[in-house]
Amino acid sequence: MRSKTRTVFSSGLVAGTLDITAAILVYAVILHKTTAEKILQSIASGIFKKEAYTGGSEMALIGLGLHFLIAFIFAWFYFKIFPYIPFFKINTFLSGVAYGFFVWVVMNLIVLPIVFPVLPEKKLDFPLLLSILIIIFCIGMPIAFITRKYYAKWY
Repeated sequence: MRSKTRTVFSSGLVAGTLDITAAILVYAVILHKTTAEKILQSIASGIFKKEAYTGGSEMALIGLGLHFLIAFIFAWFYFKIFPYIPFFKINTFLSGVAYGFFVWVVMNLIVLPIVFPVLPEKKLDFPLLLSILIIIFCIGMPIAFITRKYYAKWY
């Protein structure tokens, strides 16, 4: 990667694309729990509440935009903290796992409870483990590997 901006943009774009693709494939296509449009509308509902579910494809597009905004923020944050955490330079795979888990914790234990005060109780079961694995492999890993490529020239 030649520039900081390109690194953050590409890692956020890859992570956001992998994450939303995995969510749609798993929850809409394989498990038939919802639809792709409802997944995207649920992201938009963080801002627009119940109105997001009646807004059709417009709200789905807003949800997609918000999803990528969040991915870019997490990519930027990892990029900024990378030089200060020696562990990130030692093992990129484990760094991706750790950062993916960190992203899951931030989103599921901080952001979502603030945005949606009434959420179902979390149980240690297959859906919970699946959601953690999706975040680790679709968000944490790509951000870690793409960011490391940029910083490789510095160490």
